[in-house]
Amino acid sequence: MEVYLDNNATTRTAPEVVEAMAPFFGAEYGNPSSMHNFGGRVKKHIDEAREKAAALINADPAEIVFTSCGTESDNMAIRGALEAEPDKRHIITSKVEHPAVLSAARYMKRFGYRVTELSVDGQGLLDLNELRDSISDDTALVSLMWANNETGVLFPIKEAAEIAQSKGVPFHTDAVQAVGKIPIDVKKTPVNMLSISGHKLHAPKGIGVFYARRGTAVMPFMHGGHQENGRRAGTENVPYIVGLGRAAEIAAANIDSEFEHTKNLRDRLESALLEKCPDTRLNGHPELRLPNTSNVSFEYIEGEAILLMLDNVGIAASSGSACTSGSLEPSHVMRAMGVPFTAAHGSIRFSLSRYNTQEEIEYVIEKMPPIAERLRAMSPFSPKKGG
Repeated sequence: MEVYLDNNATTRTAPEVVEAMAPFFGAEYGNPSSMHNFGGRVKKHIDEAREKAAALINADPAEIVFTSCGTESDNMAIRGALEAEPDKRHIITSKVEHPAVLSAARYMKRFGYRVTELSVDGQGLLDLNELRDSISDDTALVSLMWANNETGVLFPIKEAAEIAQSKGVPFHTDAVQAVGKIPIDVKKTPVNMLSISGHKLHAPKGIGVFYARRGTAVMPFMHGGHQENGRRAGTENVPYIVGLGRAAEIAAANIDSEFEHTKNLRDRLESALLEKCPDTRLNGHPELRLPNTSNVSFEYIEGEAILLMLDNVGIAASSGSACTSGSLEPSHVMRAMGVPFTAAHGSIRFSLSRYNTQEEIEYVIEKMPPIAERLRAMSPFSPKKGG
């Protein structure tokens, strides 16, 4: 049996999405910027996809810009907002952001920007008073993720955005892990900018969305043609845009049922592992998190060894973000939460999707405890080794 539990890294492209994309690799090959009928037919489908993507977060279609990925959307928000406020030199983010935000913010230090990275507590939660106290007249941008990619912990984005709004500071949220998994309504949440990645919600890799609220000052990140109303130059990736639109449509129609499905499977997996595997702990808040994500530490074991043995029995999971899992250091998220060294190295993220089944979860519950027992018996750090 093969069991894929790494959906926060990437999801399977939905069959309905592949079907929707197919014509644009064949008969519908026109350039949407062209004046003739070949182009006009294609542009119509881009407009429809924009409407579907907007509907998923209750935005206006004119506020949606198609990008290549979530990383580009994050960089577009940060660089675009800073260029729009050249006299302000301060950025606020958090210590547990995805590298697409953290690296972009830290990069700006070489150009004289100050970066404040807000702390989180042991459950991965923000202190909004620290955010409030950090904002100054020099603050150009606040960028905080909606949901953490490693733990699934949800930040209080509505309250954080209201704090920034009250100070007159633009607010961006990396919502890559949240969109399609929990309801998001930008008309009720005063974020100025928001990032989406298609391959996190069953669209293909290589397509994303940048949401910019009407009236938000954002300088273009890419220059050239007039595409995306002059906000993002480059010939549109038509098949992938259409695919993202279809994925957004499916997500919007099934968000409640998918929430319950993944949460029930996650809770069954999590409770069984914590019960059957000694010296384990849950990382992150038990309630304020995504329904599909469980981050469990198996103390005194290396996460890489766990992943290799899981892979040998057909189970795919992760030791953290796909963008950082190549490092031998504990993840920056675990370090920021103060997870003990003996547990941080053995943290495993199980992330589910609508395609996971009860049978698959029971298979993981069967295979994981003996793997943990075997590795712990070999570990020089295990208390059972004495010393």
